[in-house]
Amino acid sequence: MSESSVLVDSNVLLDVLEEDENWYEWSSTQLQKAADSSTLIINPIIYAEISVGFKLIEELEAALPMDFFQRKPIPYEAAFLAGKCFIRYRKLGGTKHAPLPDFFIGAHAAISGLTLLTRDAARYRTYFPSLKLITP
Repeated sequence: MSESSVLVDSNVLLDVLEEDENWYEWSSTQLQKAADSSTLIINPIIYAEISVGFKLIEELEAALPMDFFQRKPIPYEAAFLAGKCFIRYRKLGGTKHAPLPDFFIGAHAAISGLTLLTRDAARYRTYFPSLKLITP
């Protein structure tokens, strides 16, 4: 994967799609900057998180056009890493009983050498400290 590829977290996409009053400006600006210099990528987890706001898949497809967002599968190595991060999360007192979507997103970016555009820096810095992030 190219160094100029950016995995776009669902929180950034939701800010733009829902025109969030607090985050729209930051997220739309960062998304455009990334698009100007990088390939934008989403994965099935991000797609699923965004899908809850749409009644029809055709509406979602229009909101996430394939000529703007490349769709990449999550590598098996990333799924393995997500599981290991979940074990660490549980040891640190986490209460969820299944790996969180952020673990799959962070692991995908880490394993594939992608930069991650997100507003949720804390969790990614905790579990993926070497991951390159674009954050507020």
